[in-house]
Amino acid sequence: MAKTATRGRRKAPARGKSKARSSGGGLLPWAVIGIAAIGGIVAHDHWKSIQPMLARQSAPITRDTAEPRPVVKKDTPPKQVALAAPTPKVPVPQPLPPAAIPTPMIQPIKAVPSPASAAVSEARTVAFGYCGQGAHINCVGDGGVFWYKGEKIVIADMASPAVDRARCDGERRVAFAAKSRLLALLNAGPFTMNAAGKAESSGAPRVVSRDGRSFGAQLINEGLARKPGATGSAWCA
Repeated sequence: MAKTATRGRRKAPARGKSKARSSGGGLLPWAVIGIAAIGGIVAHDHWKSIQPMLARQSAPITRDTAEPRPVVKKDTPPKQVALAAPTPKVPVPQPLPPAAIPTPMIQPIKAVPSPASAAVSEARTVAFGYCGQGAHINCVGDGGVFWYKGEKIVIADMASPAVDRARCDGERRVAFAAKSRLLALLNAGPFTMNAAGKAESSGAPRVVSRDGRSFGAQLINEGLARKPGATGSAWCA
């Protein structure tokens, strides 16, 4: 019975302590709320002076959050680029200079004047006709005068009467016959002309021949012309 009484006495103070603890624990939240309310009232009254201080402290924080921090890249080894090996230069063969070609010595040739009696050979036949009022190209004017390629030719080794200057009927007949005969000789084939003097306004003196026979000599032999400067009876008896 004594042991039980002592146990009952010891437990009584324990209950008092638990009440104190529970009462103390219940007042702490109310004290915190009261302090917070008082702080809110003080902050409200002094808000204008507190606001700049809060802005200064929040500015560095916002800057730190706004500015992105540079990302530190890890050191990566540089890429190795394969360099192309230089191609060896192939020497281009240079063309050899041409060998010097010996040039023969050219001796000046003296111009030899052609003789006055140089022959002009005609290889083709030219059709002749009687000269009229038009241009005289290839035509016969009298027994001893004709035009060849527009040039007036006078047969130098003969003399025959002219139709327009005949003094009588006999001389006129001889002039017509010589003119007709000369036309026939010129149209018979190619002929050769040899210069017999300088060309004048009266015509270019030429010796006309074919196969070595002179046209003037043939007309003289046929009685249709005379030698130049020969004296004799006139055509008019």
